[in-house]
Amino acid sequence: MMNGPEFVALRKANNATPGASIRTNTLDENDSVNTDWQKLLFQNGYVTNQDLSITGGSERGNYSIGFTYFKDQAVIPLQYYERYSIRTALEQRIGNLFRIGLVTNNYYVNNHDQNLGPYATLNLTPIINPRNPDGSWKQTVSLNTSGPNWAYTAHALNSLGDQYIDLNRAYTTNNSVFGEIRIPGVEGLKYRVNLGLYFHQDDYGSYTGTGVFSGVTTNPSSASITNTKQTDYTVENLLTYDRTFGKHSISAVGLYSVEQNTKWSSGATANHLPSDAFQFYNLSYVLADQSGTNAVANGTYAQFGLQSYMGRVIYTYNDRYILSAAFRSDASSVLAPGHQWHSYPAISVGWNVKNESFMDRVSFVDQLKLRVGYGETSNQAINPYQTLGALKTSPYNFGPSGYAMGYYVTQLPNPALGWEFSKTWNYGADFTLLKGRLSGTIDYYTVNTSNVLLSVGLPTTSGVASYTANIGATQNKGVELSLNGVILDNHNGWTVEAGVNIYRNRNKLVSLYSGQPYDKGNLWFPGHPIDVVYDYKKTGLISYADSASGYMQAAYPGGNVGMIKVAYNKNDTSLHFTNGVPNRKNQAGTNLNNDDRQIYDMQSNFEGGFNTRVTYKGFDLGITGIFKSGGTLISTLYSSTGYLNNLNTRSGNNVKVDYWTPTNSHANDFNTFAPRPGGVGGDNPAYGSTMGYFSASYVKIRTMTLGYNFAQRWLKAASIERMRVYATVENPFVFFSPYTKMSHMDPETNSYGDQNSAVQATQHRILTIGTNTPSTRNFLLGLSVTF
Repeated sequence: MMNGPEFVALRKANNATPGASIRTNTLDENDSVNTDWQKLLFQNGYVTNQDLSITGGSERGNYSIGFTYFKDQAVIPLQYYERYSIRTALEQRIGNLFRIGLVTNNYYVNNHDQNLGPYATLNLTPIINPRNPDGSWKQTVSLNTSGPNWAYTAHALNSLGDQYIDLNRAYTTNNSVFGEIRIPGVEGLKYRVNLGLYFHQDDYGSYTGTGVFSGVTTNPSSASITNTKQTDYTVENLLTYDRTFGKHSISAVGLYSVEQNTKWSSGATANHLPSDAFQFYNLSYVLADQSGTNAVANGTYAQFGLQSYMGRVIYTYNDRYILSAAFRSDASSVLAPGHQWHSYPAISVGWNVKNESFMDRVSFVDQLKLRVGYGETSNQAINPYQTLGALKTSPYNFGPSGYAMGYYVTQLPNPALGWEFSKTWNYGADFTLLKGRLSGTIDYYTVNTSNVLLSVGLPTTSGVASYTANIGATQNKGVELSLNGVILDNHNGWTVEAGVNIYRNRNKLVSLYSGQPYDKGNLWFPGHPIDVVYDYKKTGLISYADSASGYMQAAYPGGNVGMIKVAYNKNDTSLHFTNGVPNRKNQAGTNLNNDDRQIYDMQSNFEGGFNTRVTYKGFDLGITGIFKSGGTLISTLYSSTGYLNNLNTRSGNNVKVDYWTPTNSHANDFNTFAPRPGGVGGDNPAYGSTMGYFSASYVKIRTMTLGYNFAQRWLKAASIERMRVYATVENPFVFFSPYTKMSHMDPETNSYGDQNSAVQATQHRILTIGTNTPSTRNFLLGLSVTF
């Protein structure tokens, strides 16, 4: 964000622009002040993870028990995540025929204040002093036109006490039990039953005291509670047969399974709590406001199930040739009657080339396998009851005699909602070379998906925001390569290992089932990826030369020098240029319009990850990282839709950008990032959304770990089998990222497309970088001991 002098200069530049609204300091603002509000909010967080495991057993059975405590104290005060967990696993043979087992995982979680975020702090101007003349902290401060705002600082948050709480307490138990019997008289034949039982309970409550987080100190207190319970069960019946006859090997499995998920919740909200001491624990003690409506209750219920049949046979001949064939059929209750069942096959073949006699003399190849497969998969991951229409109640005022309760449509029915399914071809090779020094895999795949399940946004005039439908067909195709190598193998005590994986995927929307050539409202354009940006393309800023030539007047009537310059649609056949000035045939005006928006491809050219490990005697160093080349990154911090880059100082501070002024006008005005402050567009610079698009390229080091394994001779006296100490830094470096170079932020996304914007930037499904809690750089010290 801008500091004090930079913000003062921005306000002066805005006021110097002809026609701009003049911005003056509020009573809380002073040009001589320079406050870094982020330093007053963020703190050093910490993470602790403690794990104790006990294992044991015999030839006929084994057990393990583990206890874990984990806490992540965030960089925003009051925010933390805390988890206690117990896990147990038991397995026992009974006689020669039976085997039983149990795995249980239990968690208790405290999640505090996850709704806090840094936006309100970022928005505070740096020329406001956070303290009163007597040295006390201000509770509210005044911005230019938005009135008083609550001053978000660490001191303010830590001082709230009982005035604020946002707490989610959750308990989860996830259990799996199995029993297995070998069928007497048939060698290799077994029956197994798996039973999965899951229970989850969420108890959420929040309370905000009078005036908290509000610029109005008398803003009434409010509280809410939500209690959610979820139960799942899964029953799997498996009949397996594994047998080898000389050079022939057969593995077969048949499965029948059912699963059911039930979830219900209830909640209530209330205002005007009589005391901070109540918080959210007793909403019945509320004081009626003037309307007499101070509490609202709500509830939800949902249940869905899945029924499945599956059969698979794998045949291997002489450990050289492998044939696998499978068939599966599923029925889902979340889909429409008549569309709930879907069946699909899969078949693949493999060839262990290394096991052929002609490979005996190829000594540098340790293993080589070629494979090809065809398979179909399906998806029904949508919320229950999307096939049904839904209504919601609302009170309606018919006059002084009172209110009537009415109903309005919130969800349209879809009686034809069916499975999304994909047909996949995969071609691959696995290899190991040079006595295990180099290994890898390579795959090429094509995936054709039909009946894609997505939410379809509707025009406001329909009265309904969206509904779920099978919107069309997509295609994905790409190549993946993974390599792992041992560069040094205990050479004078040194071992160096390295690995890399790289992939390129091309996605496109093949067709829309609506029959439309495109759907601009939902950003669906056949022939392009399913996730795109549809907006103007920024090419620089309007220069004095553009004004002198008449280009500005033709393209941007009423525009000004220094405004954002965008490209015309190059596919518009009616467009031509005369001496650089645009003209459209058969049109009254030549100015840019909505048809000049263009499609940005968000797909990367390629991306992947890498790792390396170096050991010397007892020391080891490990590094992991990821990389990405190309594609489009959306940042609502820099787009004018997020209201942190409006360049007029009206509503608060501004992100630090290089903007146009009469004395900062480059020759071609392309290298200047932002337009003239206070120019055309007023509170929202014309074409200001284009400032939110960046190249998505980067190289990022995810972790670096340095450890030491103590020598065995030092540990025997203490009955210690192994002991290791280590230090890790997470997210230490980012290279080659245009976004990081400008913002100093992590280039990985942290928000959905409809978050963190005063004006929705894009569709919810598209990931962006916004004002959610940012990524952090973490430093860890660890100890691992085995007795």
